[in-house]
Amino acid sequence: MNIANIDLGHKPLLLAPMEDVTDSPFRTICRRKGANIVYTEFISSEAIVRDSDQALHKMDFNEEERPFGVQIFGGREVAMGGAAQIAESNNPDVVDINFGCPVYKIVKKGAGCACLKDMELMERMAGSVIDAVENKPVTVKTRLGWDDRTIRIREVALMLQDLGVKALTVHARTRNQKYKGNARWEWLKKLKNTPGLEIPIIGNGDVTSPEDAKRMFAETGVDGVMIGRGAIGNPWIFERSHHYIETGELLPEPTVEDRIDLCCEQLRRSVRHHGEHYGVIIMKKHYAQYLKGVRNSRQLRAAIMEEKEMQPILDLLFRFKDQKMYAVAS
Repeated sequence: MNIANIDLGHKPLLLAPMEDVTDSPFRTICRRKGANIVYTEFISSEAIVRDSDQALHKMDFNEEERPFGVQIFGGREVAMGGAAQIAESNNPDVVDINFGCPVYKIVKKGAGCACLKDMELMERMAGSVIDAVENKPVTVKTRLGWDDRTIRIREVALMLQDLGVKALTVHARTRNQKYKGNARWEWLKKLKNTPGLEIPIIGNGDVTSPEDAKRMFAETGVDGVMIGRGAIGNPWIFERSHHYIETGELLPEPTVEDRIDLCCEQLRRSVRHHGEHYGVIIMKKHYAQYLKGVRNSRQLRAAIMEEKEMQPILDLLFRFKDQKMYAVAS
């Protein structure tokens, strides 16, 4: 699969943009573990054009992350165009537009999923970004529609293709579903069978295992699969999914030692990237998933959440590992 001139290989797996999750430390680890391309968390176009330090920091990346995309969102065409120019100047490989966030505070500003209620608005927003970006491919991430009555994803895809969008990712739920109920993969298959549609289609939604990834490719015919929540605390999902897709063989789950070691590496990277205060805070979204299902980890997780500095957290994690507390009957 290619996004313009970017070759992502056969049946690529992509890391979804996730707020307060897909920072540079996590993206770097996911690339190393087999993600074919990674994206920033979504960044407000208004914050970018105001030169917000926080927004600009979200675009920071290292060369290990390539290919790498910056995702922007907003409700004003001028701001989206300006933000796209700034994002391109940061030299990512892709500029991505978020037309899929279902959160009320985003939607009420005319951003994210709000554009699903107004295709003309979506067309103007996407056009403003494409006109502003000169040398990088522009891609889009969206949902099926606002609700069941407004599923026009095939029409949306053709419109975006005509504008010059180079790939489309579809989370197979409506805005009204948010993250509830099952993702409706049958719509991904319908989308892939749309006459005249040539750009790559990337499926997203309910992929939390290698079996899910292989099944999405088989059942829908999508060109790529994007993994979101299934990668939190589990970056191995990319390499394990690649192996399963290619061979039909399931690699073993990571050991408890593997989980703790990688969690500690991510914590160290997080503190180097964000500074100790915020680097410790942002990691709180990851501990529960790294330790999910690990025997005797409940007290460990509670103790970690109380700490505000890196070293005491590392001490807790390594003590738990070295004393093999997970192997002791509870």
